[in-house]
Amino acid sequence: MSIPFSERPGRHERHYRRRLGNPLFNAPPESDDEALLEVQRLDHEDLVAFLTELRGTVERAVAFKPQEETEVVLKLKEDLERLYETAAGLADEQEGNQEAIRQLLTVIMRSIRANTEGDPLAMQEMAMEEQARNLHFELLREPLVADLLHPESLIGADELVPTLLSESESAVAAALQVFDGDQRAELAEHARALLEARDPRHGLAGAWQRLAQMEDLLSR
Repeated sequence: MSIPFSERPGRHERHYRRRLGNPLFNAPPESDDEALLEVQRLDHEDLVAFLTELRGTVERAVAFKPQEETEVVLKLKEDLERLYETAAGLADEQEGNQEAIRQLLTVIMRSIRANTEGDPLAMQEMAMEEQARNLHFELLREPLVADLLHPESLIGADELVPTLLSESESAVAAALQVFDGDQRAELAEHARALLEARDPRHGLAGAWQRLAQMEDLLSR
């Protein structure tokens, strides 16, 4: 392969690379310059679409009136949270864009909080929501989480287990928090069955370590 991999790939190249020559996937792709260029092109399209939407969303925020309607404020908050999640899975450096989104969310939450003063229940709900959002953003430090949560995720049901077995310990630890207890148990069961069928001699040491990690989490 003469085309170099990206230093900071997007979701299309990440999934291509995780499947590349990987025996845990059905019909894994072989090295191919044309295929790599195509996934890099798709990642670039994702990036351009994101930057266009982010620019428009920032313009909406700047145009806010001092006493904006609640529905408008909540819609902007929802869009910013979605854009932050999208940014976590994009190619290239996105920390600057994510920080800008965080700052806008802080301003919006301050405005919403001002309207809930004197309502202890509403303020408690806001505090819980903020805690959940911070945890979610922390999980998104692992691109795998963004790949799994993308509305058009490239990781189909038949590729979920091979994907988890092919990722790093930290990525799997974050990704497993997306699933509930029953789902984790099912994933671990399918992972063991897959490894016993595809790698009975334990040649894929990393994959068996990920299985042990999944089963260890269930035993706690």
